[in-house]
Amino acid sequence: MPNFRIAPSILSADFARLGEEVRNVVSAGADIIHFDVMDNHYVPNLTVGPLVCEAIRPHVQVPIDVHLMVKPVDRIIPDFAKAGANIITFHPEASEHIDRSLQLIRDNGCKAGLVFNPGTPLHYLDHVMDKLDIVLIMSVNPGFGGQSFIPEALKKIGAVRRRIDESGRDIMLEVDGGIKVENIRQAAQAGADTFVAGSAIFGKPDYKTVIDAMRAELAQA
Repeated sequence: MPNFRIAPSILSADFARLGEEVRNVVSAGADIIHFDVMDNHYVPNLTVGPLVCEAIRPHVQVPIDVHLMVKPVDRIIPDFAKAGANIITFHPEASEHIDRSLQLIRDNGCKAGLVFNPGTPLHYLDHVMDKLDIVLIMSVNPGFGGQSFIPEALKKIGAVRRRIDESGRDIMLEVDGGIKVENIRQAAQAGADTFVAGSAIFGKPDYKTVIDAMRAELAQA
């Protein structure tokens, strides 16, 4: 059975109680904290920066997974590494030199990955598989939380899973967007092993009940 990981997105958390929120969701069984960074440039929204990452770092021991929806990316990568990120992913369209950006993430001591929007082709993977620790497939168009899962993403997850398996490398395959109890098993069956969920977890009164239900679905995948 694959090692499935659940990564709640703090984009849907109560920002007035962020330290408490991340502690609670980890206590409820989360494996990773997913941290969405939007710049009102690459995507039409503005969220949080390295200072917030630094602020929540002492509250949890689990990895912090920073998803950069910013352009350009290279300037801010070292800031997030210094702020306590463990994983940093970015969109290939946002980098002038993808290979260099991936190496920069690794040089700063973090795991590195690429993110693919619903309309982004996978050919960006062709020459960088040896520098990847994670691939993130967006199952919504990035920019806002609470959107519905785009089923076409399942095909893309499957295509990336085949590439990873053929490479023989230990690369995480993450999916983000509209993930909830009702569809997490489908995403796992398509090949994902790491699942970002925002409003599906933080929008409910009992985080453990939701995460337990997700794990029950994953156990049947």
